[in-house]
Amino acid sequence: MFSEVKFPVPWGHVAAKAWGPPEGHPVLCLHGWLDNANTFDRLIPLLPRDCRYVAMDFSGHGLSSHRPAGCPYYFLDYVSDVCRVAAALRWRRFTLMGHSMGGSVAGMFAFMYPEMVDKLILLENLGFLLAPEDTEAWLKSKRLAIDRLLSLEAKQQAPRARSPKAALQRLLEANRHLTAEGGAILLQRGATETPTGLVYNRDMRVRTQSREYLTVEQCVKLLQKIKDRVLIILAQDGLLVPHKLESRNQFVKSLREAFEHTLKEDIRLVEVPGSHFVHLNEPEVVSGIISNFLTAQNSRARL
Repeated sequence: MFSEVKFPVPWGHVAAKAWGPPEGHPVLCLHGWLDNANTFDRLIPLLPRDCRYVAMDFSGHGLSSHRPAGCPYYFLDYVSDVCRVAAALRWRRFTLMGHSMGGSVAGMFAFMYPEMVDKLILLENLGFLLAPEDTEAWLKSKRLAIDRLLSLEAKQQAPRARSPKAALQRLLEANRHLTAEGGAILLQRGATETPTGLVYNRDMRVRTQSREYLTVEQCVKLLQKIKDRVLIILAQDGLLVPHKLESRNQFVKSLREAFEHTLKEDIRLVEVPGSHFVHLNEPEVVSGIISNFLTAQNSRARL
């Protein structure tokens, strides 16, 4: 069983779901881009029951408030969401578990506040958003974020209503890694029923977020701050398996190679069968690995 939680913030609230005893070891769970806290619904019941799990909805996602009009979504804003929730929970030291974009947020928080993170679990993520290799590509990405935001503001379109079937179909079409069951779970928290149909809860401005990019060298140096406390789980049919990446993702290959060469003794990197949403589609594939990591006194303990 879980309980719903809301944390007040200046523009409204951050919503979350909580499992486990309040006095249990704290684990903060962070979802991926355009997803919500329900992404952990099938995984958390399979993890150690003596932990306190809190899965939050980032601002503009799930049941959390959207940011004020005129405000863009910067990547560091998600990191500040984590800071606010941790402060509200009075957690001084805790485990962070993040999927996809949530892994990048978890990684950045861990590097900025290493004293607050006892362990870091990254699902289908390497902990960073890497800078485009070409300067012009970097500039283009920044300009595109601004242009998209201004375009959305100019259109001021009302959210589109869809039938439950159409809403699920649209979600599945946008993400081939989701199963129908997984999509339905995300949709439960990701949409609201109106007289004309289901409306997605997410703020459309989330698509215009401005990211914080790092180089491979910076990534390796930062990860060394929390060495011995990192578990990375990658799916064999996910988004980060080197031999399946497109050429434009060469920097991801370079990062993984740097991790395996420089940090081989400091992190645990495990490949499992499954797709980008393996933790939601087939949680039993990763639950044992995560459970052993959570309960080990030393993260180098055998997984």
